[in-house]
Amino acid sequence: MTWKTAVADIPYGGAKGGIGCDPRELSKSELERLTRVFTQKIHDLIGIHTDVPAPDMGTNAQTMAWILDEYSKFHGHSPAVVTGKPIDLGGSLGREAATGRGVVFATEALLAEYGKSIKDMRFVIQGFGNVGSWAAKLIHEGGGKIVALSDISGAIKNSNGIDIPELLKHKESTGSLLNFAGGDAMDPSELLVHDCDVLIPCALGGVLNKENAGNVKAKFVIEAANHPTDPEADEILSKKGVIILPDIYANAGGVTVSYFEWVQNIQGFMWDEDKVNNELKRYMTGAFHNIKSMCKTHNCNLRMGAFTLGVNRVARATILRGWEA
Repeated sequence: MTWKTAVADIPYGGAKGGIGCDPRELSKSELERLTRVFTQKIHDLIGIHTDVPAPDMGTNAQTMAWILDEYSKFHGHSPAVVTGKPIDLGGSLGREAATGRGVVFATEALLAEYGKSIKDMRFVIQGFGNVGSWAAKLIHEGGGKIVALSDISGAIKNSNGIDIPELLKHKESTGSLLNFAGGDAMDPSELLVHDCDVLIPCALGGVLNKENAGNVKAKFVIEAANHPTDPEADEILSKKGVIILPDIYANAGGVTVSYFEWVQNIQGFMWDEDKVNNELKRYMTGAFHNIKSMCKTHNCNLRMGAFTLGVNRVARATILRGWEA
């Protein structure tokens, strides 16, 4: 997270943390009690200028609302203490779609380098949660063809392209991708090696590994999940000439709009959704060009370019503060 926020050029450090549980097994009331007790234990460790939690796997806007309310009992009303809140409690317009939209802006910036655009490409998306569903919706709107898609319930394919608005309706009514009229069921384990131009893993880490990397047919891999490619797969894919857009850049749209939400809360002034999306595009596109210039300077791939950019910025800030050994 520290390198990610440095790559995105936003004034945050970073960390990840949470509660070890399966939220799907808990009732809403249990989740609320768990979240409030957790907040009671950490309320003196988080704060508007200290540590600002945001939603990740298994959490949502409601979770953030509970944290805000519990924190405010100790410190007074403090909307900037969490991001990803409901709009009614000071959340930012565009935050829910932000990670998926950022993935699409990142993909557009990468494809433009190769003289291509989303509408020329066939996509495979693994994961149809918050990130995957928004990425799929926006790619579909941009004229891209999504030929296969999966989530925890199963996988479907359609070589002519899946109708994403219809699939979203189907998933909302059935809770599953299965039995969707606009696609054929397929083995989820074959999804990552399905024939396509762009592969977007949006689910768990480590899904691309030495067992399957050699069979990946995509020309581009966009890491929308955290750490979906393990180091051995990274090497295999690089040798094959597959271009990998690294997670610390590709999925930074969420933390970037979290930053915008924090800024809006501190100023007490809300932006409209177009401003949020335009600013997100500006940050994502700018970060891509900064990564590319690092790649040219050090003759390295995009992952090494992104890490070099992030580490360099943190190191420079550290030295300017007089912290060098």
